[in-house]
Amino acid sequence: MSTPSRAVRIHAHGGPEQLVIDTVDVGEPGPGQVRIRHHAVGLNFIDVYQRTGLYPNAMPLALGMEGAGVIEAVGEGVTHLKAGDRAAYASNPPGSYCDVRVMPAMNVCKLPDAIDFETGAAMMLKGLTAQYLLKHCKPVEGLEPGDHVLFHAAAGGVGLIACQWAKHLGLQLIATAGSDDKCQLALAHGAAHAINYRKDDFAAKVKEITSGKGVKVVYDSVGKDTWDKSLDCLRPFGLMASFGNASGPVAPFAPGILGPKGSIYVTRQTLFSHITSRERTQRMADDLFGVVSSGAVKIRIDQRFALTDVRKAHESLEARATTGCTVLLP
Repeated sequence: MSTPSRAVRIHAHGGPEQLVIDTVDVGEPGPGQVRIRHHAVGLNFIDVYQRTGLYPNAMPLALGMEGAGVIEAVGEGVTHLKAGDRAAYASNPPGSYCDVRVMPAMNVCKLPDAIDFETGAAMMLKGLTAQYLLKHCKPVEGLEPGDHVLFHAAAGGVGLIACQWAKHLGLQLIATAGSDDKCQLALAHGAAHAINYRKDDFAAKVKEITSGKGVKVVYDSVGKDTWDKSLDCLRPFGLMASFGNASGPVAPFAPGILGPKGSIYVTRQTLFSHITSRERTQRMADDLFGVVSSGAVKIRIDQRFALTDVRKAHESLEARATTGCTVLLP
């Protein structure tokens, strides 16, 4: 038995005009799978990377990496979920821009009753990203309360979660953003300092804030535009943690430059290296659910688009015209 569903797909890489709404038939879940009907879907920069071909995939490609809704059916071997459960996820393969889908159950988590569907859809990929960055992606000397860290694009979805979580952990987060309003937003969400990188030299400001010492770690989802100066913000043995390419991919560089800059470390992170098992995914999600349920981290949803307005949503995201999180509503 199959169920018809709208699904946003691309049939060729390119701009937002490539996004089309197709009707697909969704069948029953197989072993290790669930069928979920979405109440809300999250929008992320990885969706843009996949649409443009920076992260190439076979065509046609259904987009979307996170969502929240109600489990309609479970396949053989799935024991942590049942029909009727409220659930949320960040997961491969892509395909969350739809009404209903069948997908692997491994990264789908039961959503606590205290967290609504829009919040669940908005926070899974971004919140789990903030979780692994602050908890598992640390400099060799570790992170302690009072330490300075630099976080680029801090007024975005991941950034605003990280600002709050870093404050909760006692870290001094230095935020960068592209306008004074966005800087104020980061400060309001727990950043200790904020730098408008369009007006100020953020590397010089970081050295000023840290009395010339630099930060222990830079968390960078911007890429090309911030890379070189970010390396100059690090203290000896500091860590450059790249986790995105919003301004374009970083150019090749010679590892030899890392020594004179203080024997610094460089890593390229992705969430999907961290959620490779049911148990690890659940531990990370429980940590996220805990800080959200307690109020230590609030999920800010500043943009809501109907699923049919997905092109407008992508245009806004690429123009860096968004703050906080964005959701699509089927």
